[in-house]
Amino acid sequence: MDTGLLVLRLLVGLLIAGHGVQKVSAHLGGRGLAAGAEEFRADGFRGGVLTALAAGAGQIGSGLLLAAGLLTPLAATGAIGVMTVALTVKLPHGLWVQDDGYEYPLVLIVSAAALVATGPGAWSLDRLIGLTPYPLWWTVPVLAAGIGSGLLARLVLHRPAS
Repeated sequence: MDTGLLVLRLLVGLLIAGHGVQKVSAHLGGRGLAAGAEEFRADGFRGGVLTALAAGAGQIGSGLLLAAGLLTPLAATGAIGVMTVALTVKLPHGLWVQDDGYEYPLVLIVSAAALVATGPGAWSLDRLIGLTPYPLWWTVPVLAAGIGSGLLARLVLHRPAS
């Protein structure tokens, strides 16, 4: 089980962090901060560069913490928050990713929540420094805070269609 949790943490965490790097730089296939800001504007968000920086930093930070298995509930809350925003952008397109749907953000949200429910495993920094086990009930407030923060960010930063 610990090997599976390590693989899941590394995959989910590094993918989320990689998306953050793409938003703020020309690395990993990104087109730079200006392009990240333009992507947010095109999706109807205010803030431009600041929004792109906040989203990118949130993804990089939460993704790296998830990958390391460090402060797993906090990392999952951040990942769920940024992926909730992504899900709301893709929601009108339906579920499937080939139609630009919300399938991918949904998988990342559920995976992050699952890591809170199971714990990060034996090969994690949480275990190394004695923070685990986390109680199963922490999954509920992590989901609530993550989804709530994502929806709040959408409400505050998104411009209504005119």
